[in-house]
Amino acid sequence: MQSERLVDLVTQALDDMKGAQIRVLDVRGKTPLADYMVIASGTSNRHVKSLADTVVEKAKESGVRALGVEGQDGQEWVLVDLNDVIVHVMLPAVRDFYNLEKLWLAEDGGGDTAAPSGAEAFPGPDLVRRMRR
Repeated sequence: MQSERLVDLVTQALDDMKGAQIRVLDVRGKTPLADYMVIASGTSNRHVKSLADTVVEKAKESGVRALGVEGQDGQEWVLVDLNDVIVHVMLPAVRDFYNLEKLWLAEDGGGDTAAPSGAEAFPGPDLVRRMRR
C-alpha cells in the first residue's frame, strides 16, 4: 500500500474514533525511518489505547501489518509503526510536553550541514527497510 493511501486510512480511523488534533507530518528527507508521521490526541488513557488499537485493526484489514506497537501499558503515548507511516497517539499533556510537531517541522537552523563524523553508522532508507523485514 502506498504511503499516502495508508495515511488516509490512518487519519480516517482516528477521525472515526473521535481522535483530536490529528496532524500529518511529511518527514521524507528528514529521516529514513518513515515517510509520514501522524500525531493525534486522545481524551483519556483508555481512549488513547482504543485509537491505537483501531489504527492497527484497520491497517490489518487493508493488508498492512504493524511492525510494532509501543506504550500500550502506560497508555499515555502509544506509537504504532506501520513501516512508512508512524502513528503517535497521546494524551494532550504528553503531546504538549514532547511537542513532536515542533521537533519534526523545525526549519534548519543554519548550523553545520556536513555529515557527522562516523556518518556511515547511520543507515540509509533501504537498509532500514530491509532491517524491518
